[in-house]
Amino acid sequence: MVSPACTPHLGSSPRRTMNLKFSLLGPCGSGYPPSRWPLCSVAILLYLAHKYKVPDHWYPQDLQARARVDEYLAWQHTTLRRSCLRTLWHKVMFPVFLGEQIRPEMLAATLADLDVNVQVLEDQFLQDKDFLVGPHISLADVVAITELMHPVGGGCPVFEGRPRLAAWYRRVEAAVGKDLFLEAHEVILKVRDCPPADPVIKQKLMPRVLTMIQ
Repeated sequence: MVSPACTPHLGSSPRRTMNLKFSLLGPCGSGYPPSRWPLCSVAILLYLAHKYKVPDHWYPQDLQARARVDEYLAWQHTTLRRSCLRTLWHKVMFPVFLGEQIRPEMLAATLADLDVNVQVLEDQFLQDKDFLVGPHISLADVVAITELMHPVGGGCPVFEGRPRLAAWYRRVEAAVGKDLFLEAHEVILKVRDCPPADPVIKQKLMPRVLTMIQ
């Protein structure tokens, strides 16, 4: 199963604290030690898909279907992923974890950017299909839902007023399996309960965090 590869790791236990450090300090915020994994989460998923010969629907052999997956994966890096991460950090991680307040106008701009990118996801990629690239779940859906769970964890009602996107969310959850889906996102959904960062850790993390969410 490929979905755990993109599971966020944040929390208060020693294990989760170490995972948080990897997620912030590792390349591309992948959450894994750079000596063990390719540079970015998409590269990890493609590596797993090839190494373990997953069912074809995850990353199709058909060139047109694969191109649609690749199109989404190429688009999301600087659009949906960026706005989802910024939303989580601006709404929760800066004020709660790092004790830094975000200016209201900056938060408003971040939420507006998120809304634009979610609308593109719905209108340009999902359209009237069951999943982003067709009738079956693919890596594109796994990457997309994982990014969207960041603002959900931050308290944003991403799926409210978007019936097509909400129905897609339910289909992805069912295709992955509800228990596995909840397990994969358990930590991110509890992120608002994380304790403040130790001052030493905060000092070390701030430069990387600021670079990551620009």
